[in-house]
Amino acid sequence: MNALKKNPQHLPGAFLRLLITAVAAFFLAAPLAVGAAEATPAPALAAGDVPPDYVGKTLDGVPIKLSGQAGKVIVVSYWATWCPYCLKELPILDNLQKLAGKEHMYVLGVNTEERAVFRKVLGAVSKMNMHFAYDPDGAAQKAYGVKGIPHMVIIGRDGKIIRVYRGYGEDMLDQIVAEINTALAAPVAGAGPAPVQGAAQ
Repeated sequence: MNALKKNPQHLPGAFLRLLITAVAAFFLAAPLAVGAAEATPAPALAAGDVPPDYVGKTLDGVPIKLSGQAGKVIVVSYWATWCPYCLKELPILDNLQKLAGKEHMYVLGVNTEERAVFRKVLGAVSKMNMHFAYDPDGAAQKAYGVKGIPHMVIIGRDGKIIRVYRGYGEDMLDQIVAEINTALAAPVAGAGPAPVQGAAQ
């Protein structure tokens, strides 16, 4: 059985164009966006904790809750268009979602910016396999103790946190992918581990 590997695919052209525009337009606003999450964060989550159910909402304001993904490995990544590393990470997470399958893993990218930005994001990522939400009021970020981005939470099939990554960079990608692999290999009650058909090239 081959393990999933990170695949540094190029971002879609539309997404790159969005990045160029977003960095210029929103870079100065970045500290404000992070500051909203920093105001009164909840106690830091750690391995073994049960994460908050609410993680963000759809463009139409429908709450997204993790309780609907029971039995799956869940990866929640809080990100923004002005974060260069975040934009490099997205296609890697998307590839992991594609390889593992939606029946075994749920990857959610939660944008921390305003609705107008998130609307553009959805247009740029429409063909990606992973899921997207946003958290304009910072409620989910507060519940998850997000003090800055990138901020990732990996949750096991048992619904408990495996690891929380805060303010990490490319040097952590191999470890992140390895931990996701380990989580996918763990059987859920009444089922076997996720079948991995092949590695990304």
